[in-house]
Amino acid sequence: MEGILYVTDRNNKRRFVQIDLEKHGEIWEDFYDALMVEAVKDEDSIALEELGQQLKTEGLLDEL
Repeated sequence: MEGILYVTDRNNKRRFVQIDLEKHGEIWEDFYDALMVEAVKDEDSIALEELGQQLKTEGLLDEL
């Protein structure tokens, strides 16, 4: 596929991929977003209001 380069190991097994971001940048962004979602899927979540209160308490946010 044009703009996609597979990097293989000694056994010719595909290990890595290089992507031409000028050609496939939008697809890469979607793929990267999916990776980030997968990375945090098991993390606890908190309400936005609670986060705002925590940041305000820690002096990291001036107002809500």
